[in-house]
Amino acid sequence: MPNLLNETPGLIAFVRTVESGSFSAAAKILRTSPSAVSRSVGRLETLVRARLFLRSTRALVLTFEGQSLFDKVAPLLRQLDTSDEVASREDTLAGRIRFSMPSDLARYFLTPIFRDFASAFPAIKLEVGLADRQVDLIREDYDVAFRVGGGGQGELRVRKLANVNMVIVASPAYLEKHGKPRSVDEASALPFARYIVRGHPSPMVFAGGKQFSPQGRVDCDTGQALRAAALHGLGAALLMKCVVQDELNDGRLIDISTELDLPPQPLNVVHAFGSMIPLRVRRFCDFIADQTKSIPGL
Repeated sequence: MPNLLNETPGLIAFVRTVESGSFSAAAKILRTSPSAVSRSVGRLETLVRARLFLRSTRALVLTFEGQSLFDKVAPLLRQLDTSDEVASREDTLAGRIRFSMPSDLARYFLTPIFRDFASAFPAIKLEVGLADRQVDLIREDYDVAFRVGGGGQGELRVRKLANVNMVIVASPAYLEKHGKPRSVDEASALPFARYIVRGHPSPMVFAGGKQFSPQGRVDCDTGQALRAAALHGLGAALLMKCVVQDELNDGRLIDISTELDLPPQPLNVVHAFGSMIPLRVRRFCDFIADQTKSIPGL
């Protein structure tokens, strides 16, 4: 194999492309253009005299030679990527962290983020996006996204932070009119305030694989809207228990899923950095994971 010491940019572009799955995804991570990444990989292929990828308009497939190079180079780059843990103090971490999280969880996380994390790392710039939808990390330029029940696809990496207890809640007036369901079949006949994803109601999923598509006349795209609809008796709603704990305590909402086997949902953090997540982002994810321990219902 030729000497690759002078081809560090090409090696980085190659490894990022393998781990993210495409030139465009690697370009987002490297803050450059897909054509620049493609050229860097092309120069590397010329240097090693081998095709590293088989390319088409829809796919990018690693060749045997590409896999062999990746296996040799990727561990070395990972070591360099994490070397700042030894060479730098924690309070010298700098750069941007652009993150997305559900608006329902912001009430628990934003105060410690702004009060504790931001003060511990004054050189880190924070960009906050509150959205219940699943943002496109690469197209929308997010470093990480926190999702309840949603994982990652393709080039995205997922880390589970905690389990989130779920409940189906309704107002006392609703309960008096419709009663409490004793089975999934009975629950499927009830009117719901529905959570809408890409124009379609999100299914209700129970232990053992049972599920149904809820019916109802109120469609919402945020947990806060679902909560308000349930409070006003417009339908039952599936929500994180921590979000409605106050209403459950004072009786404004009632848990009607006590006889249903409703599994918890994972709280995940999702990113597109592959195995080479920047130290500042890793510290931020660790911080959020630690905060989940103090949140009731998680």
